[in-house]
Amino acid sequence: MAAIPLAVVTSLVLAACTPQQQLGWLPTEPGTTNQVDRVIGLWVTSWIVLLGVGVITWGLIIWAAVVYRRRKGQTGLPVQLRYNMPIEILYTVVPLILVLGFFAFTARDQTAIEEPLADPDVTIEVYGKRWAWDFNYVNEDVYYQGIQAQKTEDGQIDASSLPTLYLPVGQKVEVKIESRDVLHSFWIVDFLYKKDMIPAKSNYWYFIPEKEGSYVGKCAELCGEYHALMLFNVEVVSQEEYEAYTDSLRAAGFEGQVDETFNTNSNLPGTTGSSEEE
Repeated sequence: MAAIPLAVVTSLVLAACTPQQQLGWLPTEPGTTNQVDRVIGLWVTSWIVLLGVGVITWGLIIWAAVVYRRRKGQTGLPVQLRYNMPIEILYTVVPLILVLGFFAFTARDQTAIEEPLADPDVTIEVYGKRWAWDFNYVNEDVYYQGIQAQKTEDGQIDASSLPTLYLPVGQKVEVKIESRDVLHSFWIVDFLYKKDMIPAKSNYWYFIPEKEGSYVGKCAELCGEYHALMLFNVEVVSQEEYEAYTDSLRAAGFEGQVDETFNTNSNLPGTTGSSEEE
């Protein structure tokens, strides 16, 4: 029953908001992927609850400051209140309920997002490297090797130099995430999710892109001098355009897969560094 008033209040608050406010100023649109709406719901609801807590807390602070302020002619200390068990229980239990609630809903949504998709239509292996990206289109047996973002003479990023990842709209995508050297993080901003890239460890991300368009990607883990230039683009296109793109890679001679041969971290278990060889 308690959920009914909360739902009513939430609906009234959101009804007066702009579309951007309803998204909590997140950099995306509803329905961009099969996971985006879940993240938006968690984010916006959390802020509404926290704003309510803040309003109550600020109200109590102002009320206490006004009602119990020192009046003209008053001297000494006011009556001290100690060991009020009901109040102490209240300000212990309420934050505990809030923290447990946020944890429960976050764990629920993260579990759903991390759930692998059965029989993915597309498998892509992504290698992060200082300071660019390699993409293996596994099903099509073609690859793309990128370079870090280049700057123009006026200091702007040359968009044409950015690596571009192509994804077919409406298809189940499996992304296998690897690092060639140090810690990176694979982040497609509008998809509202990112995955760590850890040397010698494979991470996986499953999702369905549901809107065609161009999106921005970047590394979200500080990885060295040119971390800010470790950018890439994402193009969500029709199945026909996706097949045409992978065919163009094959025609250009980028057939096969780029593997761990280009990894540069020589301190991993099972590898031999140059100092040992000497």
